[in-house]
Amino acid sequence: MPSSPVSRRNLLAAATPLLAAPLLATPAAAAPAAGNAADAAAGGRRPSRVPLDRISVQLYTLRDQLGADLAASLAELRAIGYTRVEHAGFVGRTAAQFRAALDAAGLKATSGHVAVPQPWDATAWQRALDDANIVGNRFIVHPFFGIDPATGQPIRDGAKYHALARDLNRAGALAKRAGLDFGYHNHQLEFVRQDGGSRTGYDILTAETDPDLVHLEVDLFWAWRGTADPVDLIQRHRGRIRQVHVKDMDTAASFSDPGSGLIDFGRIFQHAREAGLVEYIVERDDAGTPPRTPADALTTARNGYRYLADLRF
Repeated sequence: MPSSPVSRRNLLAAATPLLAAPLLATPAAAAPAAGNAADAAAGGRRPSRVPLDRISVQLYTLRDQLGADLAASLAELRAIGYTRVEHAGFVGRTAAQFRAALDAAGLKATSGHVAVPQPWDATAWQRALDDANIVGNRFIVHPFFGIDPATGQPIRDGAKYHALARDLNRAGALAKRAGLDFGYHNHQLEFVRQDGGSRTGYDILTAETDPDLVHLEVDLFWAWRGTADPVDLIQRHRGRIRQVHVKDMDTAASFSDPGSGLIDFGRIFQHAREAGLVEYIVERDDAGTPPRTPADALTTARNGYRYLADLRF
């Protein structure tokens, strides 16, 4: 994200020597979903599907395309079928101007990525909440943590996670007062063990934040990169995972369009009710980054929507 000390387009390269990518059990996402649907039908249960009105797209995916032509890009997302988006800033507009562009396209920004001020600044956070309400957000999500700015390396000092947890609770309390649902979005960095022990940063954050104030937006790609099975996360945090980033992984542990890679999304979404899921957000971090072109981001958005619309599990 633009507000983070390390951009997400460089994050994968930085992560590769730090964490080995997990070996997933299935060679493609679509095949096991079809198998699960057939098994469910044979057992008398109708297969489940992702509700179309809960499919969203993270606009970070289209950052270059939006910068080139905001109105046309938003209109194309609506033509694909999206009714909701998650923003990552306002593309050089004010909150009111960005809301007007969304309204013109027939879209709602139900969610937005906004960094909690570090060090904590309640006044600055309240301004962010005011903007979120102008844009029409239901959710506001802290997007990035885990790199030590002094070293550029993953944080391994648990005290920093304890401090962040306190700030997340503060941010969540103010968000709740403003009528917003505050969440935390992970990368792989939170799954690094802290203080030489077995406890990870994610363990600290989830234990020390109030579930009534801080929900979880699980990025499925980065969870796998951190060797965390999303199904295990769901079972550990029942009812708390309200949003997921639907981002696929290729055989080199890099990004691919949803449904074209290794992640078995159907297996994960079978636990949607247990998780508390209300938004399925398509994302690809490198869409539009060379050698890909900005227009490729729209292809990713189209492929992601079609995949989720067709998926049965």
